[in-house]
Amino acid sequence: MREDELATRVVEHFRTAFDDVDIHLEEPYDHYGNRGVADVYIRVRTPEPVDYLIELKADAAIRHATGANEILRQYRRMERYFYKDDEHDIRPKLARNGPGVHVLLLFAPTTRCVEHVHEHRALYESVDPDAVVEDVTASRKVAFLTNLDRAAQGELGFLSVNGEVPFDSAAFRDAIPADSRLAAALEDASV
Repeated sequence: MREDELATRVVEHFRTAFDDVDIHLEEPYDHYGNRGVADVYIRVRTPEPVDYLIELKADAAIRHATGANEILRQYRRMERYFYKDDEHDIRPKLARNGPGVHVLLLFAPTTRCVEHVHEHRALYESVDPDAVVEDVTASRKVAFLTNLDRAAQGELGFLSVNGEVPFDSAAFRDAIPADSRLAAALEDASV
């Protein structure tokens, strides 16, 4: 599975799930030499703006990364510098109910990704889900994508590994949709 396939599913999901949505792929940012690219940057209005900064990881990215630290460094750099770039802004709103920014590190539901996350689960589980970005309440999620085949119906799912349910727990396994790509990958993985 490639990252462009994942991006396609994310785009399909958000176009279906929200009426007022702006989607930007490979959105660059640059703050005094701190350059990077958000794989997907989405702003929805519900009615207040809520942003989704998404870093996607599929097999090729896992294979080429020097390790989980490199992946987390890229993810955290996006969170830290994206809104410091003059092209992007988010402001606190009194009427906002919930986080104004969701910073997502989303893994493909493949055997290689499952094995990688399992091997480095302590690092990924340690990402604090609660954050503040530019004085706006934010949430961080490190997760596997689920329901890829139902993304066009607005039913894409995110099964978090950095929430209250640890990756190796029975509760995590119980949350995996039956007959899903993630269930098959977990079964095939040597974990």
